Amino acid sequence: MASLSRLKAVILVGGPGTRLQPLTNYMPKSMVPVLNKPFMEYTIAYLKQFGVEDMILALNYLPDVIQNSFGDGSRFGVRLTCCVENSPLGTAGAVKNTATYLSSTFIVLNGDVFTDLDIADMVAFHRNKGARATISLHRVEDLSAFGAVETDSDQRVKRFIEKPRHGEATTNWINAGTYILEPEVLEHVPANSHYMFEEGLFPRLLELGEPVYGYPYSGYWLDVGNPEKYLSLNCDLLLSKTSSPLIRDSNGDRIYYDKDVTIHPSARIAAPAVIGSKCRISQGVHIKGPVVIGPDCHLKEGVSIENSVLWSDVYIGANAKLKQCIIGSNVSIEPNSQIDNRVVTPLQTTPLFP
Repeated sequence: MASLSRLKAVILVGGPGTRLQPLTNYMPKSMVPVLNKPFMEYTIAYLKQFGVEDMILALNYLPDVIQNSFGDGSRFGVRLTCCVENSPLGTAGAVKNTATYLSSTFIVLNGDVFTDLDIADMVAFHRNKGARATISLHRVEDLSAFGAVETDSDQRVKRFIEKPRHGEATTNWINAGTYILEPEVLEHVPANSHYMFEEGLFPRLLELGEPVYGYPYSGYWLDVGNPEKYLSLNCDLLLSKTSSPLIRDSNGDRIYYDKDVTIHPSARIAAPAVIGSKCRISQGVHIKGPVVIGPDCHLKEGVSIENSVLWSDVYIGANAKLKQCIIGSNVSIEPNSQIDNRVVTPLQTTPLFP
């Protein structure tokens, strides 16, 4: 694998994500726990595996949450620089806000997308084409929530169609949110203004005749922007449908225990599962993976949990049954409850699949 040690990466941390609320009322989307680690940690590990160790975080929503958790990045073997926006600047505007740190080819990632894209190969493609901007492309069947990207036979971008109606687009390739850019393209982004890549900079570059290319790939790609996809990512990692440098020796048939876990001998746990630190699992509990249980959770007698994610400090009353659920931190579930297809937080309960 080619090393990208000389390249910098800008990570668009973004806001709470309306579709993930109320889970993200107190944290950016990139901080939601995935297998009990902040999603941002997976993004950092992903870049680091390619040799990228100099990362700039574009922050606007609850920046202190990120800064307090990750600091200067030394704990993770990388260098982190935080650029905080006074008000949301949009995707391109956020990168423009980091321009003082960018003097050569750089990478941009959306901080709420999980992918196994070979970014070293994408950089090589970008350089081989002499591109000013290269956009990662992923194929989807339903274009209604995405922007289609049409390219010619040489993969040069011809046009963008934002959320096309049925029959309007001639392609199913979408903008997948990873970019390789040359610093001069930021000259076309107005300073201190809300400006987007999708509707602003990229179409403008086409108007100017600048070489913009699409890099198609067919690997794993998931935007964790709603509860359904968030649950899917946790399950896919546990089932080894995708992988991360943070997870070693995963084969879809493992139970991972953190420290100081107490489990009654009569409890049954079917892999795959992650059990967080200081969890207490009582008599007769049945856990059928894929399941993630966060730290400091207490499962009382006879509890049954299947295909679910529990955050930290969750109390599940005796004989409660949970299936296909996301349970936020500091939630207490009443004894004998039966909860199916739900997102539960201290504030409200909503359907997981509306």
